Amino acid sequence: MAKSKVVEKASEEAVVEEVKAPKSAAKLEEEGDIAADYLEGLLDIADLDGDIDIDVENGRAALAIVGGKLNHLVGDQGQVLDALQELTRLAVQTSTGDRSRLMLDIEGFRAGRKAELKKLAEKMAEKAKTTGASIKLEPMNAFERKIIHDTIQDLGLTSESDGEDPDRYVVIYPA
Repeated sequence: MAKSKVVEKASEEAVVEEVKAPKSAAKLEEEGDIAADYLEGLLDIADLDGDIDIDVENGRAALAIVGGKLNHLVGDQGQVLDALQELTRLAVQTSTGDRSRLMLDIEGFRAGRKAELKKLAEKMAEKAKTTGASIKLEPMNAFERKIIHDTIQDLGLTSESDGEDPDRYVVIYPA
């Protein structure tokens, strides 16, 4: 639920600004249930087998479709997975009226990609430290950029995203 926050302006007028509270676990579980129903419907339409696991991770609903042969639902570099995730988010938003940040994984693709990206970030951080130069990475989606940023921050360096989607990329800066 939104809380109201009063912000003082220079002219001493009060302006009310909406501040979103973090979603409760119950709300995130509800999002997961709605998303699972939507995905089950899609799997039924496509006559595909798969089990859907629902969890809550890092303040968002997390769903995974496992079992069956579902690699074609991941697509080249996860593009089909990204599209399915966005459709599922829209289905949840339509049902709840709230924007969803849910994450979808199919056959462990995102988990594997996360491990690859952490290794890449570590390697590029070392290169930035050694050379003293900033490192520009290839364009990535928001999920991938977030993993790079989090890893770089954990390593004590800084990074930022630059460019416009779909060509948005991460730049890693030396210490």
